[in-house]
Amino acid sequence: MPGVGIVCDSTCDLGPEWLKDHGVVMVPLKVHFGDTTYLDWLDLTPEVFYEKLASSDTLPKTSQPSPAEFAAVYNRLAEEGCTEIVSIHLTAALSGTHESAVLAAKMAPIPVRVINTLTVTMGEGLAIIAALEARDAGGDGAAVEAAVQYVVDNSRLLFALDTLDYLVKGGRAGKAQGLAASLLSIKPVLTFNRDGIIEPFKKVKGTRKAIQEIAASVAEMSTGRTRLGILHSQAPDLARELVAAIEATGADCELVHTVSVGAVIGTYAGPGAVGAVFYPLP
Repeated sequence: MPGVGIVCDSTCDLGPEWLKDHGVVMVPLKVHFGDTTYLDWLDLTPEVFYEKLASSDTLPKTSQPSPAEFAAVYNRLAEEGCTEIVSIHLTAALSGTHESAVLAAKMAPIPVRVINTLTVTMGEGLAIIAALEARDAGGDGAAVEAAVQYVVDNSRLLFALDTLDYLVKGGRAGKAQGLAASLLSIKPVLTFNRDGIIEPFKKVKGTRKAIQEIAASVAEMSTGRTRLGILHSQAPDLARELVAAIEATGADCELVHTVSVGAVIGTYAGPGAVGAVFYPLP
């Protein structure tokens, strides 16, 4: 076990196998369908989740891990020889996960640096990948934290939803709350602001226009070599279309990962979402 332990939550959507293969410990959030509780990504793969979502009469609910669950992971990593930990999590504006990690860090036997990525899914995923690169290069906790913070400070997530219904009904619409589902064919491109809250980026008509807008914005905001991640919720064709649209702009992008959005974020995004997260390489 390396000297710096890296911990994340399940909403990075990199999946438990990938994370285990790369030496990252995942603490899952929970999804509740009625009285039944599932661990995100462990009990519910994206495929199974969206099937359940489509057949459920009511929206599922989600909950964060407890401080005790984080404490157990931090203690185990300390016992395995880690001398410090970097714990990377989804935006604190949408979940109490970051707060649980902070509370657990105060009781940990070794230093724990808890980072709020101000984003979700592949936005958190790119931060984790940067953390791994810094650790593999021999960096200590401060160096790993700095690499993650660079991604947090310089990345942008742009995404479009097939419908705003799940976001609004789930109470996570943020500053997009006023964009009611009555917009019909209008497909707003959404983003996360610097407070980690969802807000409108641009309004366009139709999914194809949304994809073109995201691609054009990636190209316009990219300066030099740009690292890119793609996300989708049961919409691989849209993900491929977005990649092709970005490539067609001529932007100098390095696509490092495409993820399927898991159950927790999928509760609020619904099926048919697609998006891109990107930042300039230092």
